[in-house]
Parts: sequence; structure tokens; C-alpha cells
Amino acid sequence: MTQTLAIKNFNTILYCKKWRQTAVFYKDDLKLPISFETEWFVEFKVSDRACLSVADESKATINSSNGAGITLTFQTDDIHKAWELLHNKGLAPGSIKEHAWGAEVFYLFDPEGHRIEIWSLM
Repeated sequence: MTQTLAIKNFNTILYCKKWRQTAVFYKDDLKLPISFETEWFVEFKVSDRACLSVADESKATINSSNGAGITLTFQTDDIHKAWELLHNKGLAPGSIKEHAWGAEVFYLFDPEGHRIEIWSLM
């Protein structure tokens, strides 16, 4: 019998050189609610069991990846409404594209350079 790891919650931590700007981006531009905050770490609630955190690399034991090799994906019900909302905030989302796997998707970047994929099923 194979046993599995029983995961209750999920959190991704982004270590940032541009910590303050990145925290403001997720709080004010993407409107993610804060579930925990210190002077160098902010945890945002993405869903009931998933969080996204940003940490100031100068206070942490891990350095920033400068956004390299990381894509955060967020599913939404209305891709066009999401694109319009972010475009109207001046965030420069890329154009909406159709993917072969049956979804529409667009990309934008946070201040640290992490790629964000917003997608919706077609």
C-alpha cells in the first residue's frame, strides 16, 4: 500500500529584491486579501487552501530569483473582464490567446519579474 503526503494547505513564497513594490502589486493591483503580515513578509489568501507570500530577500535566508523560471497561474471565470480590469489599472497585460488545451490565457509580470498567467476555460 502506498501512502501519500496529506497536504492541508498550499503556500508559494516569492523572495524579492523589490519586496515593497511587489507586495503593493498583489495587495492593491490584484486585490488579494492579506492573511498575515510582518515588516518584511506578507501572505495573501488566494483561495480557501492556497496562499501566495512575498518576502524581503534582505531579511530572508533565500535570495530572489529575479522572476526567473517562475509562472504563477490564476484561473478566472471571465478572462475578458480580468484583462480589462488589469489593463485599466495600467498593468499592461499581454493579449488574450487561445491555447490548444481549451483555454484562453494572457500574461503579465509583477514588479519582481515573476510571470503571471491568467486563464479561463473556453
